[in-house]
Amino acid sequence: MGTLTLQEIIEATGGRLLYGNLNGVKGISIDSRTIEEGELFIALKGVRFDGHDFVDEALNKGVGAIVSIPPARPPKGKAIIYVNNTLKALQDIAHFIRTKSGIPVVSITGTNGKTTTKEMVASILGTKYKVLKNTGNLNNQIGLPLSLLRLSDDDEVAVLEMGASMPGDIKELCRVALPDYGVLTNIGYAHLEGFKDIYAVRQTKLEMLDYVRTVIVNADDSFLLEGTQGFKGEIIKYGIDSPSDIYARDIVFEERESGFTLFVNGRSVPVRLKVAGRFNIYNALAAASVGVVFDMDIEAVKEGLESFEGVPMRLEIKDLGGATVISDVYNANPASMEEAIKELVRLKRKRAIAVLGDMLELGHYAETAHRRLGMWMSKFPIDLFIAVGPLMAAAAEEFSNRSIKASDAKEAREILLAEYREGDTILIKGSRSMRMEEVIDPAKNGAVNSINKGEGAVKSNAV
Repeated sequence: MGTLTLQEIIEATGGRLLYGNLNGVKGISIDSRTIEEGELFIALKGVRFDGHDFVDEALNKGVGAIVSIPPARPPKGKAIIYVNNTLKALQDIAHFIRTKSGIPVVSITGTNGKTTTKEMVASILGTKYKVLKNTGNLNNQIGLPLSLLRLSDDDEVAVLEMGASMPGDIKELCRVALPDYGVLTNIGYAHLEGFKDIYAVRQTKLEMLDYVRTVIVNADDSFLLEGTQGFKGEIIKYGIDSPSDIYARDIVFEERESGFTLFVNGRSVPVRLKVAGRFNIYNALAAASVGVVFDMDIEAVKEGLESFEGVPMRLEIKDLGGATVISDVYNANPASMEEAIKELVRLKRKRAIAVLGDMLELGHYAETAHRRLGMWMSKFPIDLFIAVGPLMAAAAEEFSNRSIKASDAKEAREILLAEYREGDTILIKGSRSMRMEEVIDPAKNGAVNSINKGEGAVKSNAV
């Protein structure tokens, strides 16, 4: 982020210097364990820890701290800046750095496909520009500012994934990042605990439209497209089935790859993706649309898409003693679950086994969504359903073929190892907190949403 002066930090945060002074700040840290010399510590309040408890530890290396609770005694040779809200201070510093840089920012949101689309966009733009992107899916009120703090003088474009857990979240993130271009992937039922209904989910995603001048939207999602009516800026549509500016034809799916012909502005080019699934075609089209906005040649778009290697824990194809495993364990909601099940059926060789964990954070819709999933799955040639968790147990009650209930991933692993045969195709999927990766890899600890020593709730389960 370059060096910030004390005056710039005060200007950005509206804070007040209580003690000490600063010659310059080389970085911002929210983790007292990893803070480095020259960095300023921001004491965030997390779910289980309060960063103020670790200020003294952070000051052993750091040059100072931003706090909302003043220390009992002045620290020796260190600066203390007081603010009303330390999270807002983090966001304000990130906003200051983004404004100072002046580079174009691409924001990506939607129920599914955000992270993969973000990675594809970065791969395409990276053939021409130096690109800053979120690390992993750090897409929330802490993760996105931390990503912006990594901006360097030679970065030319920022590509930022944005998640939301409640109305107003996208607006808050846009206030920080000031995006020029937006991508809306789709709208679906996910993380409904923070929303009244799916209309509230859509409205929250559409908060982005108040900031961007160009929006890229999935034309095959009619519910989403309807919400963009009245937008005064440029709308670029991508899709497979509906009339679109950027679209795919001649789609071919294989076990681990997929291919299609990409059509852009009257030109076409064959594209070979290293990832499978119809939903990844949509992600690729969204990313290609960003390339078009940046006047990338279609061959450069092809190069960027074909060099994309996939995202860990999302639709990875693995082997288990002669069986094919589709490991899609990062997260789950009704739409992504249905797409993964379609992949299971498409890749089926002998028997198809679905090992599915609860879809969490669906609020009052949770049981209904799981029962509907069980009934929907009954239409497909799925030979065994291993239902993991109390909600999937309800889905198993609606499933017309053979099912076995498991309380957790450990028990599901024991069942699967006893049931599977060589030649089977197995899908493993569930919400992040279900730790479904442990079904095939018991060494994984599956820990999520940890907050350590003032680190703050960085990991995001936002939709």
